[in-house]
Amino acid sequence: MKSYLLTFFALILIGHVGFSKECIKKDSLKTNTVLYKVIHPEFKKTSYLFGTHHAFGKPFFDGLKIARDALTASDVLIKENLNIPGHLAIDIINKRTKATNWKKYLDKDEYHFILNLFSSSDLTFDKMTPAELYAFLSRHHKEEICIGKDSTATYFSLDDYIASVAREHQMDVIGLETTKEQLDLINGDVKGMPRKVHKKRLSRMITRIKSKSLDLCAEIDWYRHMNFDFKLNQPCQNTLVLTDRNQRWMIDLLDHFKSKNCFVVVGLSHLMFECGLINQLTRLGYNIEPIEVK
Repeated sequence: MKSYLLTFFALILIGHVGFSKECIKKDSLKTNTVLYKVIHPEFKKTSYLFGTHHAFGKPFFDGLKIARDALTASDVLIKENLNIPGHLAIDIINKRTKATNWKKYLDKDEYHFILNLFSSSDLTFDKMTPAELYAFLSRHHKEEICIGKDSTATYFSLDDYIASVAREHQMDVIGLETTKEQLDLINGDVKGMPRKVHKKRLSRMITRIKSKSLDLCAEIDWYRHMNFDFKLNQPCQNTLVLTDRNQRWMIDLLDHFKSKNCFVVVGLSHLMFECGLINQLTRLGYNIEPIEVK
């Protein structure tokens, strides 16, 4: 449970932006891979984009030798955020003074189910927001039900496992945003959502976990089998979560790409659509080459 609490706030946006059972038609990229080589003719550096699904972990990445070799051949790893002691989600939440009245969002049985989930953690559950709880439950469902992660496993999310490999090879690790910024995004993305909607979606997710429902697992198989449709000609559907973040990230990425061999790890959705990193880099003269990893 503690490993979840350290990493579940790494945004699970891959489950909210266009991943569905209908994602079978190939786009103009015509590739089934999560790894892309990034080269600009003016710079003598080779970088990579790696699109993740945050719910996956060590077993998935260890099976991608080509991706692992590309990582260890790079100078620096760049990921969405860093887990910095004192600034983790659990630290930020526990420092809050305002508590949530969960009687307004959960019935008695649901509340006790949640208390049991958090019973072995140090996080003060009552200081979470409904949006944060939903993010946790969604992540928990994907890992425990869809992927079938061993409950005794100690490995972290795919992003954080890749970071651990990078540190083993004495690589610098850079974060594109803070955990506080990610928490603000989780809450800002549903700002103004009526309480009854929070209540309904929390209840549905708890029911899925209890019943071990597979109804939201299609994206897991899609990612595992890399059966992607990048929808490069379609507008991004979420300005706050995708468009704005991608634009901010590009400023830092361009600076690093000029001087370092970078391995960039972000949720796959950030490579997709018109506002995605692949399109933005291509427009700036970068060559994006798909690298088959299986």
